[in-house]
Amino acid sequence: MREIRALVTVGGRFVGEAEPFTVDSPWWNDVEPVTARLDRDLGVTTSVLRLVGTTTPAMRDGVVTYQVEADRVPDRGLTTGGRHAVGDHPLRLPWARPGGPAALVGWARGHVDVTGPAVQVKTWNLSCLYRLPTARGNAWAKATPPFMADEAEVIRLVASVDPSLAPVLLAAEPGRVLLAEAPGVDCWQPGADVVERIVPRWVAVQAALAGEPRLRARGVGVPDFGLPDTLLHGDFHPGNWRSGGVVLDWGDAHWGHPALDAARLIGFVAPEMRAAVERVWVDAWSRHFPSSDPASALRHARPASHLVSALVYQEFLDNIEPSERVYHLGDPEAELALAQSSAV
Repeated sequence: MREIRALVTVGGRFVGEAEPFTVDSPWWNDVEPVTARLDRDLGVTTSVLRLVGTTTPAMRDGVVTYQVEADRVPDRGLTTGGRHAVGDHPLRLPWARPGGPAALVGWARGHVDVTGPAVQVKTWNLSCLYRLPTARGNAWAKATPPFMADEAEVIRLVASVDPSLAPVLLAAEPGRVLLAEAPGVDCWQPGADVVERIVPRWVAVQAALAGEPRLRARGVGVPDFGLPDTLLHGDFHPGNWRSGGVVLDWGDAHWGHPALDAARLIGFVAPEMRAAVERVWVDAWSRHFPSSDPASALRHARPASHLVSALVYQEFLDNIEPSERVYHLGDPEAELALAQSSAV
């Protein structure tokens, strides 16, 4: 549970603070329940711009203060006493600045016919996500930072091999994608049937795209054991899968050894599922490269995957403004410790 403090601004000007309230969802970047309550209490349309501060260090719970943008000055529900600095920062991302969420929604509306209000679902230093209802189902407008991969480019690469594995791209421009609804639900705790439906298809895409790098490499090597470097999802855990067979969130994509994706996945699934996931992955690569030794590659990839994660988290910290670094503080050090403890 979170206690919410909202510093309300209009056009970048602080106009008051909303009465504190709580929401059941503990996750700081889950802002749909926050704006729903604020819209009701203040009688305006709001968007969360950014995290200002928290009382806990771990992405969830506690007292959380946000800078919130309203489409007009509310005539109720605000405490106007006190002053709060809401100045800019050079690392602030476009959707965290005044007018940023509205610009994302306005761009999306230029590409689909929206049948109802756009809903801000998530926002933090890695993305801003809106759900837009249309006659053909929901569309999803997503903004991402320049230090992450171009999701549209990666989706097109994946779709060139297996269109059903990637979300349908409705529109794109630098830093923004508009996606069709991916069927199903998120697969945080996948069964064997889901693993067997998604992992071999992703391996087939990687096998087809192997060769000259088309994205940057992270610089962490794994002995090849007969397997080629290829496109990596970068965050290939089951929470980024949909039960309908689509894989989401390609912003961490890069080029490297495919066992790094498998190691990331195995680290996320329940302990009783790990052997089954490894078997499916090893069997899939063995079919594409019969003379390879995927199992040995995976043993080396487990500590290496934590080194990759340490690099990624440090990149986040280097490129986000101070108030939002709390999302990732300590993560590089934790990943380095895991790399050391899991070394072959």
